Amino acid sequence: MKRRTAVSILLMLLAASARVRAEDRITVLLLGTGNPRPSLERFGPSILVSAGGERLLFDCGRGAAQRLFQHGIPLGSVRSLFFTHLHSDHTVGLADFWLTGWIFGRTEPLRIRGPVGTSQFVSNLEKAYAFDVHMRRDVDERLPARGVEIEARHVREGAAYEKGPLRVTAFFVDHGPVRPVLGYRVDFGSRSVVLSGDTRPSPNLVKFAKGADVLIHEVVAVEAEKRGAAGNLTPEQVRRIIEHHTTPEEAGKIFAAVHPRLAVYSHIVPSMATAADLVAPTRTTYSGPLAVGQDGMTIEIGETVRAIPYR
Repeated sequence: MKRRTAVSILLMLLAASARVRAEDRITVLLLGTGNPRPSLERFGPSILVSAGGERLLFDCGRGAAQRLFQHGIPLGSVRSLFFTHLHSDHTVGLADFWLTGWIFGRTEPLRIRGPVGTSQFVSNLEKAYAFDVHMRRDVDERLPARGVEIEARHVREGAAYEKGPLRVTAFFVDHGPVRPVLGYRVDFGSRSVVLSGDTRPSPNLVKFAKGADVLIHEVVAVEAEKRGAAGNLTPEQVRRIIEHHTTPEEAGKIFAAVHPRLAVYSHIVPSMATAADLVAPTRTTYSGPLAVGQDGMTIEIGETVRAIPYR
């Protein structure tokens, strides 16, 4: 009898352990892998991270709301938004995401965190849409007042959000003269993903990314950017853009230092850059697992790590 009881207890513990491992998972959806250049293939920078029943949005570039809708994700179910910085390509989709999410189901305030300046940016946006909010809240549809509220504040390096085993940590990166700029690390149980934000090679990013399962890093394909910008930007403007981002060779060194289970490119400059522009130069400095991000790509982080292209 005692033996059967011990075996039963062991089986229950193993089953509970298996359930914990199954739930100890992060899912990343690349909503937009582009930059300021309008593109139907690469929308503006935006990444959705799901873990522990929470949906966290990082940056809100052009078309973020459309991509969420495309993937069947109710806009109102995304309660937290984190900005890496306040460049237009990372923020231009906020009005659509905020207001359309309210119209289609958000009943609680939207939580926004970002670098210094975030609160002022949000306050000015609320003023710009005061007429629309008044009409929909007080006059016409009578939408729930709390659903249009925004709780915005800036964060510095350290904890940006915590809920149980879910933790979001902000850290500073180096985007040249554009400051402040944040990267983020999301930890859930034993799983983790790091998002670089816009940066040239940053030792601080390497420090915070150590031990992460997945590192999603921005990249600039130098020759493709020179070709794509010809006629639109001066050589000096192109030079400055390139200097404020990370080349594939430089990114490879970062990946080699961090040793993620998977390295992923997103915020790809220019939008027309292909795997041929990125993979070969990366391989001169890094030989580990690598994926070139595409809009709609899903990254599953669990016992194994998989990058699944959107079909």
